[in-house]
Amino acid sequence: MMETTFLTDSWAFTWIILPLLIFLARILDVSIGTLRLIFVSKGFKFYAPILGFFEVIIWLLAIGQIMQHLDNFMCYLAYGLGFATGNYIGIYLDEKLSIGTVLVRVVPKKDTTNLIKHMREREFGASLVDIEGMTGKLKMIFAIVKRKNLKELLGLIQEHNPHAFITIEDVKTAKEGYFRYSRKRSYSPVTLFHDFRKGK
Repeated sequence: MMETTFLTDSWAFTWIILPLLIFLARILDVSIGTLRLIFVSKGFKFYAPILGFFEVIIWLLAIGQIMQHLDNFMCYLAYGLGFATGNYIGIYLDEKLSIGTVLVRVVPKKDTTNLIKHMREREFGASLVDIEGMTGKLKMIFAIVKRKNLKELLGLIQEHNPHAFITIEDVKTAKEGYFRYSRKRSYSPVTLFHDFRKGK
């Protein structure tokens, strides 16, 4: 007991170990919080509350240590740095997991025949509509794709229509329609972990 008290009262614990623990805890809870918000926006009603539970528990532990060491400026610094780093890591994890569906709009600068042909050959659903822009009549391609396939689609567009105008936005819900490799996939914690490791 005396050894434990000596350790927690030591200079190394107060100015190095404790701030480091707060920094790591803050990274963890903010990363989880960022993923939770992303899951909420995508309609994952089951996983968002679970992440929220762990997020708030970790936050309480971190803020509890801050309140016990109000005179330690290193704790404040670690708290702020952990928050900033956690946001970055949360966004990075979201990009790696590539969960969800996006709407891609493409306004090509030249003929769309080859682009449409190759999109459909690679099983990307593509709809072509007539529009009128500043320079006159144009074509617009609509495609709803899984985020994990977005990079491949953008590469295809760049190859066949390098100066096309492209907009991308998240789709919360998409029913029916045509999806590449269309099959239901359950996102269990194990599935999410394996997708992250594979970079999908």
